[in-house]
Amino acid sequence: MLYQAPSVSEREAEVIDEIDAIRKELIGGVRISREWTGLPWRAIGPPASASAAGTDSPSIAGYRAALTWLLQLVEDPTFTCDEGIIRGLHHLIVGHDPAKYPGCWRRSRIFVRKEEGGDVVYQGPDPRLIPALMAELVATINARSDVPLMVRAAVAHFNLSAIHPFLDGNGRLARALHSLVLMQGGIVAPPFASIDEYLSVNGGAYDLALRSTHGGRWQPERDARPFVRFCLTAHYQQATLLRRRTQEYDHLWEELEREVQRRGLPDRMVSALAQAAVGGLMTNAEYRAVAGISPRVAASDLKRLVSEHLLVVSDEAARLPAYVAADAIKSVRARTLNPYEPEGSPFPP
Repeated sequence: MLYQAPSVSEREAEVIDEIDAIRKELIGGVRISREWTGLPWRAIGPPASASAAGTDSPSIAGYRAALTWLLQLVEDPTFTCDEGIIRGLHHLIVGHDPAKYPGCWRRSRIFVRKEEGGDVVYQGPDPRLIPALMAELVATINARSDVPLMVRAAVAHFNLSAIHPFLDGNGRLARALHSLVLMQGGIVAPPFASIDEYLSVNGGAYDLALRSTHGGRWQPERDARPFVRFCLTAHYQQATLLRRRTQEYDHLWEELEREVQRRGLPDRMVSALAQAAVGGLMTNAEYRAVAGISPRVAASDLKRLVSEHLLVVSDEAARLPAYVAADAIKSVRARTLNPYEPEGSPFPP
C-alpha cells in the first residue's frame, strides 16, 4: 500500500486553477527546449568555489542530465514510466559515485538523520518491500486518474521519498519523478514542471513538510495532504513570481525601446541593452545570435552603444570583449523594478 492522494478541497482546486491560468497566460513567453534549463536545488549545488568558477558539480550535472532525458522521453507518444526509467534516472543522478550503487535498490535498512546532531528523522520501509512498492508506484503513475495532475505529482514525489528505495539520491530522484508526472501530463516548461526554485529558498519548510506527513517512518495510512499542500504552495509561489518577473521585463523592454528610438538607434539594439540591464554579460556572439546580424554589424553596434554611454566594456572580460550596462541603463532598470512583496500562503491557517 502507498500513500494515497487526498480528496481535493474547494480551495485546493481554486489554487490549481490559478496556477494553470498563470501558466497559460505566460507559456508563450517561456522558452521550451529539449534541454533542462531549470534551477537546481541548492542542496545539490556545488561548493562556492565551483559555483564561482562557473562549473557544475557532478551532482548538478547529473540532475540536469536526468531532467533533460525526461524532456526528451516525454516527446515520444508511446512513452510510459517503468522501473527501468526510475533506475536510469537514479544512475544519471548519482552515477558519478559507484559507492552509492546507482540504479540498484537498497538491500539494507536506512535511517535519515539530521545534518546537525545526527538525530534520526525518518526510517524507511524494510528493503524486502521495495520491489513491490516500486511496482505499485509505477502502476499508479501510469494509471488513468481523475486526480488533478499537480496532486498526482506531489503524491508520487512523496511516495518515492518515503519508500527511499536507494542508498542515496532519493530526494533528487523524488523531485525528478515529480517533474516526470507533470511532463507526462503536458507541463514541460521548467518553471511549471518543477518546484526546485521554491525549494532553493525554502529547504527547511520542505523537510518539515516531509516529516509532518510521514511522522518519522513508513506509515502509508497517514494523510498525504500536508505535503500536497506544500507542493501546491510551491507551484503557486513560483507561478506568481514568474508573472511578476515577466511584467517587469515587459516594462523594461518598453522603456528601452523608447530610449533607443529617442537616440535614433536601430531597434535591434534593444536586445543587447535588455540583456545587460538584467545583469548579464553581452558578447558579440550572443548579440548577433539574438539580433540575426553579422559579426561586423554586431561589433559596430556594440561600439556605438558604448559611445552612447549605454554599455561599458566589462572588467571581467577575458579574451573576448564583453559588455555590461552603463549607468543610464541601470537607471532604466531601477525604474522598472516592482518592489517585491512575497505572496501569502494560498492556504492560510
